[in-house]
Amino acid sequence: MGNTSDTASLARLLPTQVPADGISAEIDRILRAVRAHLDMDVAFVSEFMDDVRIFRHVDAAGWTPVQTGDAIPLDAGYCKRVVEGILPRLIPDTAQVPAAVAIPETAAVPIGAHISVPVRLSDGRLYGTFCCFGFKAEPTLNERDLRIMETFGELVAFQVERQICLQHVQEEKRARVSAVLDQGGPQILFQPICRLSDGELVGVESLSRFPSGPDADPETWFSDANEAGMGLALETSAIRNALQALGQLPDSLYLAVNASPETLMDASFDALFQDVDPTRIVLELTEHVRVRDYAGLMQRIARLRARGMRLSVDDAGAGYASMRHILNLHPEMIKLDVSLTRGIDQDPARRALAAALIDFGRQTGCSVLAEGIETPAEYALLGKLGATNAQGFYLSPPLQLPELLRFAHDHRIASPAGRRSEA
Repeated sequence: MGNTSDTASLARLLPTQVPADGISAEIDRILRAVRAHLDMDVAFVSEFMDDVRIFRHVDAAGWTPVQTGDAIPLDAGYCKRVVEGILPRLIPDTAQVPAAVAIPETAAVPIGAHISVPVRLSDGRLYGTFCCFGFKAEPTLNERDLRIMETFGELVAFQVERQICLQHVQEEKRARVSAVLDQGGPQILFQPICRLSDGELVGVESLSRFPSGPDADPETWFSDANEAGMGLALETSAIRNALQALGQLPDSLYLAVNASPETLMDASFDALFQDVDPTRIVLELTEHVRVRDYAGLMQRIARLRARGMRLSVDDAGAGYASMRHILNLHPEMIKLDVSLTRGIDQDPARRALAAALIDFGRQTGCSVLAEGIETPAEYALLGKLGATNAQGFYLSPPLQLPELLRFAHDHRIASPAGRRSEA
């Protein structure tokens, strides 16, 4: 039975802001709200594709003859006939409409009441239909209910178009990432990591680089890959490419590789390190999405650590996630975020927070790496505060492997001033 509440009251049942990955759930909420308002048994959104109709979303009070993902011939049922004007959009009692009685599904389902509106995209294209039906006649359905159905049909069309746009964006992202993988994966540069006390080179961080353009930023590439379902493939490719250089680096240097929790947890991760010395590997934990299985991650890291690998937590001082990792994962290294180290010699607040994190590292046995060092003053101050290691353009920009090998062979930093005199 159609309720007397208006469209505005129904709209209050729906959230006003929906994240990109919640579009499908939002459409389901619209179906559920409208079906309950009209007191019907089944609501669905179907898409017309060539000669078939695919049920993209289905909501039902109980048993339903159709399920999400089902496909039937386009000529079967009511939807195409409603769009073509053969059947009315509002049918309170199908027994009173000869064209509806003639449809086999009317008796087979059975369909006693039916209300349907086309779903059209903003450019006028017909996507499909938004329908509700009841197993029994519902004589109280009226034009007001049809107007409500039409209003919420427009909301469905809006969400469907968002979904289509998102799919297109993800397809473009998959194509870009696939092209990079087909060419062997990201290029790897290496940034030297030096000990603050004497400037000695102790390790290098591997950094991924991508084709130039507006989206060349590595963080954007990995984020896009993750959204497109290719995050694991891209991270694995980057790690594999970085490890190829390990045999050419001096034995005294460690290699830091970036890995997200999802990659660490994957069964294929161990195979990447079969032919390398795990004691020379530092896993730098990145985070593109929220960690869902924290207990499992802790167990996984414990097994990797048992093989001799060390853990570094990135972005310390920049957010809650890194602090949670530090407290729960007990890393061997803490990496001070560039937002904390940049201009630290001019900012007492940054200095105080960095000092606290360095002291925390000292008390818990963690070495502290300061990244993003660009000036002698930043370098000197972080040394005075007791940070262990540093990296940044003041010491060296990221280098290609041949340049790094020359750096490792020739460059000896006794102090920031000594480095400048050598340069």
